[in-house]
Amino acid sequence: MTHMITTHEFDRHEDVRAALADPALVPELPAADGGTAGASVAWLRATVVRFSSGERHRRRRALVEAELDRLDPAALRRAAMEAPAGDVRLRVVRTLAEALEMPEPGAVAEAVTVVAEAYFGGTDPAADEAVAWLTAHLAAPEGADEARLEAAANRIGLLVQACAATAALVEAAAEGDVPLARALREASPVRAMRRVGARATRIAGREIAEGDVVLLDVAAAHRAHPVPLSFGAPPRVCPGRAHALALADGLLQRPLTAFAGLHHQAAPLLLPNAWDYASAAALAEQGFRAIGTTSLGVAAAAGLPDGVAATAEATVALARRLGRGSFLFTVDVEGGFSDDPLDVAVLARKLYDAGAAGINLEDGRPDGSLAPLELHAAKIAAVKAAVPELFVNARTDTYWLGRREEETAARLAVYEQAGADGVFVPGLSDPDRIAALTAMLVVPLNILYSPTGPSLTELTALGVRRVSLGSLLYRSALAAAVSTATAIRDGRPEDLTALSYAEVQALAVPDGIPRSC
Repeated sequence: MTHMITTHEFDRHEDVRAALADPALVPELPAADGGTAGASVAWLRATVVRFSSGERHRRRRALVEAELDRLDPAALRRAAMEAPAGDVRLRVVRTLAEALEMPEPGAVAEAVTVVAEAYFGGTDPAADEAVAWLTAHLAAPEGADEARLEAAANRIGLLVQACAATAALVEAAAEGDVPLARALREASPVRAMRRVGARATRIAGREIAEGDVVLLDVAAAHRAHPVPLSFGAPPRVCPGRAHALALADGLLQRPLTAFAGLHHQAAPLLLPNAWDYASAAALAEQGFRAIGTTSLGVAAAAGLPDGVAATAEATVALARRLGRGSFLFTVDVEGGFSDDPLDVAVLARKLYDAGAAGINLEDGRPDGSLAPLELHAAKIAAVKAAVPELFVNARTDTYWLGRREEETAARLAVYEQAGADGVFVPGLSDPDRIAALTAMLVVPLNILYSPTGPSLTELTALGVRRVSLGSLLYRSALAAAVSTATAIRDGRPEDLTALSYAEVQALAVPDGIPRSC
């Protein structure tokens, strides 16, 4: 008996996520429709989708990754900023085609925009002609074998999808003048997805037979949950997501501050944390491009407890001292020393006026709980409204407090949508979970270095953009001081290597400041 195909519709976040993660549900394979032999839009769709599922999934993903591995997202962002003015879709494709070293990138962009009009549905003779030209241009069809044609189709498909999705994201963010993270949730470039059952499965208690159609309302799912599902986010991570977001960010022409730019380099920013002017200056002299402060070090040096909002005055005073130097610095402000977002914004303005390039704002509380999600998001939004140039690194203490992984993702999604420039998850060291977060996030991920966790090289490969040392240096300095003193007292050998008096004096008193100050 022939099975009657049933269409199933899902719009709840958990159901859409489950459907996307289910290997039994695959993108629908379009049927060929008699276009130009070997070069029609239908052939292109069929080839690209066939690569996306089934036994050829790994092959297509390897092809895509091989193309994108040649590209540095930060370089793509810079290239997009420098692209000639004009239609957003043309700028997206031309920038990507140039980066992939395709011949005649301008002509490629023109052809791809024509193909994009018909690629996601419908037929168009002009699009068939454009596919034929692109195939000839990229695969040299005279004597080309199937593998070369498939590789060309893969490259064309990559450009077509970048043209449609990236341009839509740029337009949504520009129209609402909102961060990319918010645009992804509120005006997702992929508002619905279609899957077909490759074999029988079950979603949300509903039986789905082989051949059934599954429609996923991504836009509705986003309205009820902060974590984005589309645009290459988990559970189906697209290898080009970082590149697409870099392109979109560059095309929006939102210039980065010098400090923010350090989070968009080939290697992550290694941020050492100081506790006074001399320690910050000593680190800067060794070539560290930016310095953070450690709230534990600041509090302990002042004889105060950390994390209980007792060091507001000491923190501002330190920022004013650090502002005398010529180095970039960011300040750890615990939870902002207040639960009033306006008070936190006033503090942020003081720190910025003192010379701070950024702040680290945490949601952990002294009693071991987390600040309400909406409150912490309101603090972030208030700071960005008051001081747009200040880099806000929004920290969540979910891992330190043993909360669920899902809560971490939800909090970070809300924080970046509130305007955070980066997010920080101290206590997270599991490589798989780090990779999952970097795939989900739009803004840079900050990880606290752990001697027992991934190395700096491994964190780079996982997509981490900033690595903080936290209180490690302060604690190490205390341990070294005690070890030296007790060794001398007890007559044990000890390495007494230290900076000279003159070297410390030179660090503590910057050029141009009278020695009597």
